[in-house]
Formats: sequence, structure tokens, C-alpha cells
Amino acid sequence: MSTPEINQVLAQMRVAKAQAMGGGAVNETIQNDFGDLLKRSIDAVNETQQDATALRTSFEQGQEGLDLADVMIAVQKSSISFQAMVEVRNKLVDAYKDVMNMPV
Repeated sequence: MSTPEINQVLAQMRVAKAQAMGGGAVNETIQNDFGDLLKRSIDAVNETQQDATALRTSFEQGQEGLDLADVMIAVQKSSISFQAMVEVRNKLVDAYKDVMNMPV
């Protein structure tokens, strides 16, 4: 997950929070956009991990034309994107817990 994608997720969360605090209901379009953005981000992380795994496997099998540096960069990219996704998930869980603990 790249930094712009994370920033988009955070921007969507800020819009939802602002609308919720303003007393209005969260627009269904925003919810759908947020859900779509989250799904695309998760799919992108999954694709990055699959590509890195395929590169690593090909390198281990001795396929010609693969450089160790390219393989290591792909593996690190997938690792960083997964860590970023986990952090976003943790923030979403924390936000959910905060909302659930609010007195009614």
C-alpha cells in the first residue's frame, strides 16, 4: 500500500468523522467509496506479496535474468506495504473501539 493510498484512507476517515460530529448521517456514497478504497488497497498489497513470492521462487530455482537486488527490493516492498496495511487496520480497530465505548 503506497503512501497516497494510506492518505486517501485517512482522508475518507476524516470526512466520515466530520460528518458524524456535525450531526448528519454519513453519506452512503462515502461509505461505498471508503469500502472500495479499502478493498483496492488490500488487493494491491496482496498482489505485491504474490509478485514478490513469485520473484523469490523464480530466483531460488535459478531462472536466468533475475538479479538478487531486484528480488530483495520486491520482498521489502511487499513487507512494508503489509506493515502499512496492518497499521491502518489497527487504527480502524481503535476507532471502532472508541465509537463503541462512547456513552449514548
